[in-house]
Amino acid sequence: MSLQSVKDFFSTHAPDLSVIETEQSSATVTLAAQAHGVDPDQIAKTICLRAGDEVILLVASGTSRLDNRKFRDRFGAKPRMLGAEDVVAQTSHPVGGVCPFGLPQPLAVYLDDSLRRHAEVVPAAGAINAAVRIAPDRMAMLVSGTWVDVCQPPASEPVQL
Repeated sequence: MSLQSVKDFFSTHAPDLSVIETEQSSATVTLAAQAHGVDPDQIAKTICLRAGDEVILLVASGTSRLDNRKFRDRFGAKPRMLGAEDVVAQTSHPVGGVCPFGLPQPLAVYLDDSLRRHAEVVPAAGAINAAVRIAPDRMAMLVSGTWVDVCQPPASEPVQL
């Protein structure tokens, strides 16, 4: 049902985009990058987190790491990852296929600025072997997402103090 809810979402909101299903698993950043022939940083990973009492989705580039201090400064709470069962209950998507599309109920979606390094990113699409190619700004528009800066900069970027 999860994959179908994502296909239905795109059919209604972005019929020009299609879900790409692969034979091999794309459940991890490395596997997804291999399956779709992109750099791992172009994979848009979606993390289901609890910020205080609120459950949110954070979409970030595949090689980005959450910065706990930036997160706490932005959301006023320490990030808490949800367990696999809670992720499915909140999103209907299995871990490895979590995305901000086709959700059974509204969740706040935040997109990390790390996604803006790419003209096109590849988020999962509701299954461990499904994805979509999309511009980050279009993804933000489709899911009513809010841009945030809560990930650590890549090792090649200087850290601002």
